[in-house]
Amino acid sequence: MQSALHLIYPPQCVSCDAPTDMDFGLCATCWADTPFLSGLTCDLCGEPLPGEDDGSIVHCDACMARQRPWLQGRSALLYRGNARRMILALKHGDRPELARSFAPWLAKAAEDILRNDMVIAPIPIHWTRRLKRRYNQSAELGRALARVTGLENAPQALIRPRRTAMHDGLSADDRFLNMDQAITPHPKHAEALAGRDVLLLDDVMTSGATFHAAAHAAVMAGAASVRVLSLARVARDA
Repeated sequence: MQSALHLIYPPQCVSCDAPTDMDFGLCATCWADTPFLSGLTCDLCGEPLPGEDDGSIVHCDACMARQRPWLQGRSALLYRGNARRMILALKHGDRPELARSFAPWLAKAAEDILRNDMVIAPIPIHWTRRLKRRYNQSAELGRALARVTGLENAPQALIRPRRTAMHDGLSADDRFLNMDQAITPHPKHAEALAGRDVLLLDDVMTSGATFHAAAHAAVMAGAASVRVLSLARVARDA
């Protein structure tokens, strides 16, 4: 059946529509332009660091300067090149199906921090933004990642009761101020996080302010531990 479908609808690159060998994949050109993270990275936020990865736990300057309310963090991509284009398509281009392509990359990036009974908690967006986009891109990523890993997904566990300002152009301090108490446990659904190892999931991490607010909310909900995962990381030299 799948072979017959491929005769009618040959697999295409999810980024540029060029022919590919598999569904939901990238062509060779787009793959080469997609900056996957590898090598030495910060154990708390996934930012790439200079030097060789010898297995030691290292932290970036930002994570040493500001205490993170989570244990570990990972990212799959650098937010540049084709990664940036695809994430913008997921977020603003009405292409939620891209989450299916991203899920294996997220699972690979997070494989050393996943726990057997971990629950995925996507970062929430305010209802007005969801109404405009028709979906929450992080919830789409959570659904796809849950299918790949077999972990429970709790897209309603956290809520964003107030609409925050966009972070573009804001300093790190202003971003943290903007997100102060902007994410809270859902009064009915937060019990899904109680006593559980929680994996917070979002599309992009820049300063970590959004994850910071969500981690505090997860702890308020009774999470046993919190780790974070972003599809892409904005590096300070980007």
